Amino acid sequence: MDNNLIFGLHSVKAAVEFHPENVLSAWVENTNESKTSEIVSLLELVGIKIQYVPKKTLDHMVEGSNHQGIVIKIRELPQLGENELYGLVDQTQNCFLLILDNVTDPQNLGACFRNADAAGVTAIVVPKDKSVGITGTVRKIASGAVEHVPFYQVTNLARTLKTLQEKGIWVVGTAGEADKLVYDSDLTGNVALVMGSEGTGMRRLTRENCDELVKLPMNGSVSSLNVSVASGIFLYEVVRQRLSK
Repeated sequence: MDNNLIFGLHSVKAAVEFHPENVLSAWVENTNESKTSEIVSLLELVGIKIQYVPKKTLDHMVEGSNHQGIVIKIRELPQLGENELYGLVDQTQNCFLLILDNVTDPQNLGACFRNADAAGVTAIVVPKDKSVGITGTVRKIASGAVEHVPFYQVTNLARTLKTLQEKGIWVVGTAGEADKLVYDSDLTGNVALVMGSEGTGMRRLTRENCDELVKLPMNGSVSSLNVSVASGIFLYEVVRQRLSK
């Protein structure tokens, strides 16, 4: 699937509302006008030409994903990397980063975007290798959060963690074998929360470059949580501590 295609009502609406200058084309299901009428009005307002097509055309464009009757194409956007990330960190007070290592499932990344947006995360950071980037599926699951949370892909995650530490960011890794519960860690300052994928977790070098490792209490039979579920819990512990402070 073309990664520059955005589909689904919430993700398309967010893209058109916040970055209309990036929208190149739009396709709308010709029998689904009631659902898409608000977005069609937005597209017409910013001068985007709309093509009305059968549902099967949209199905083919998004390889059977749930497009909800609308697809748009956006221009190729530049990738943000280490230099842009460091610039953001230097300009941000109470920096709050979510770093995802080894997360390859676009649905998980999309859900993490929603969590990050809701929790007020400054940015999401992933390595370029062995991690999913922003795709149409990520945008669909994120329901518009991709338009609000900056996303950075870095070449060497371990090196990036070291630089973030030098800039005053406390790097907190999450691992089931950690001795410390997240509730016992001070997360009120500039913090980067590092999450690994379910099962494999963080890579060794990533783990070794964290300032501390924390975990959630697991009182049942399962040994781990899905990364998107776990990220929501960890992120909101940061929010809770900051509100309490």
